[in-house]
Amino acid sequence: MVKLDRYIGKQVFLAILSVLGIIVALALLFAFIDELGDVDEKYGLADAAWYVFLTAPRRTYEMLPMAALIGCLIGLGSLASNSELTIMRAAGVSIRRIVWAVMKPMLVLMFAGILIGEYLAPWSENMAQADRSMAQGAGDAQSSKRGLWHRQGEEYVHINAVQPNGLLYGITRYQFDKERHLVSSSFSRKAQFQGDHWSLEGVTTTHFKERSTEVTKAPTERWDVELNPQLLSTVVLEPGALSITGLWQYAGYLADQGLNNSQYWLAFWTKVLQPIVTAALVLMAISFIFGPLRSVTLGQRVFTGVLVGFVFQIAQDLLGPSSLVFGFSPLLAVLVPAGICAIAGVWLLRRAG
Repeated sequence: MVKLDRYIGKQVFLAILSVLGIIVALALLFAFIDELGDVDEKYGLADAAWYVFLTAPRRTYEMLPMAALIGCLIGLGSLASNSELTIMRAAGVSIRRIVWAVMKPMLVLMFAGILIGEYLAPWSENMAQADRSMAQGAGDAQSSKRGLWHRQGEEYVHINAVQPNGLLYGITRYQFDKERHLVSSSFSRKAQFQGDHWSLEGVTTTHFKERSTEVTKAPTERWDVELNPQLLSTVVLEPGALSITGLWQYAGYLADQGLNNSQYWLAFWTKVLQPIVTAALVLMAISFIFGPLRSVTLGQRVFTGVLVGFVFQIAQDLLGPSSLVFGFSPLLAVLVPAGICAIAGVWLLRRAG
């Protein structure tokens, strides 16, 4: 039985890895084509390719549930096409045993996915954003397409690029008075964190007076702000690219500031429950092999897997924003599609058994 479990698990595992490689490669190709629109004399083809390469861990993490669904259909489908599953069933191997044999390699993939999503993807995504901003001239002027905005009191700040080692590039600050009148604006080429404050370099400040303006320049300037490198590395990324711990911490930070954190809770539950979602999709794929897709061609199985995967993704994409608009728990937005898949899979397996 151990050899049989290994054989089934190997077939499914290799099929999932193959599908994952193809899907990620296509996603990277389309991302590179899309990135070509930003190529200019500063941001070259090599910079675009490097940026797309650094986003590969995030895309791998995002594509894992879809790859698990299609790969399971292909792996088990090939066994069904060769009548191997029929022989196993005739020899007394239960469907439950086959399901467990398939789930064993899935546990490995789920664990690897958690590691990628928690450690590798946030780091590489941060590097990708920072390197792209630097290649596009982050320290020259305020970027209209990249960077992040932050408000503290009456000061509004735009930062072009955030490096993971506590370096900022292209810092533009706008200071307003209580009547919302612009008092001053400044641009700094670079800022470095000094433990309890930031040290700005190459500062040019414009002071707006009642009937005139005054421009001053300073080689360095102290900047006291609540932002620290850890918080900035969280703010600069989209919620879906953050780690679970980063989402938890930043959602708490927004709650303390009295700001809306619903989209971060949605991303948090999506990442936390991804192993359960993946298991539900795999369970439904197994039920298809023993039920509706038992005697169809490989192409039909792939088409069914892609179709079901897209329907599942659309359902999540609709329920997620709906939870933000209508105010119901983001946890339900993630659990409902997965629960439907799991229930459908169990029902089909019981009918097949």
